[in-house]
Amino acid sequence: MQIISHRGYWLQKHERNQRSAFERSFDLGFGTETDVRDIGGRLVISHDMPDGSEMSLEDLLAIMAGRNLPLAMNIKADGLCVPLEEAFTAHGHSNWFVFDMAVPDMRNYLASGVCTYTRQSEVEPVPAWLHEADGIWLDSFGTEWYSPYQFAELLSQGKQVCVVSSELHGREHLPLWRQIAELQSAHNLTLCTDLPEAARSFFKE
Repeated sequence: MQIISHRGYWLQKHERNQRSAFERSFDLGFGTETDVRDIGGRLVISHDMPDGSEMSLEDLLAIMAGRNLPLAMNIKADGLCVPLEEAFTAHGHSNWFVFDMAVPDMRNYLASGVCTYTRQSEVEPVPAWLHEADGIWLDSFGTEWYSPYQFAELLSQGKQVCVVSSELHGREHLPLWRQIAELQSAHNLTLCTDLPEAARSFFKE
């Protein structure tokens, strides 16, 4: 199982999607999930509507400094496929995937061969383009809706599965971690968490 941080490894909320959080995450060997948008022809790291002061995608990849740790790119705007590919190619970074884009825009990523994850949650029980997608972004807005058996079935399909840790939605994380502990040897399992060091210790990565 891989562990990735959520918007960098932040200790204070104001650090989310900021340089300090990404440096901490990468220096400790954790990849990260982050959000990408565009403004004025530039790709920037921003969960909310950008104002132009945000870190650029180029800056993020420069902080990565060739380490090729996993990057999960939450796509917050349409039409970013080509410039995203160009940026990652220019930096020689191959360990990345995209998710959360609009369903029509998802076709562009699939057609281009970019590693693309579809979404599955209690409100999206049938993921879009499941057979074409490389992986599944597994989320729970309420309590975890899937049983250990269902989780194991998803992993057995051979696709990558990235599960959203419960604290991202304000819930206690340990029940989920205990649920997936027996599956942590799966090569195609990733946990996205605000607590990457605690997860590393819990799962004895």
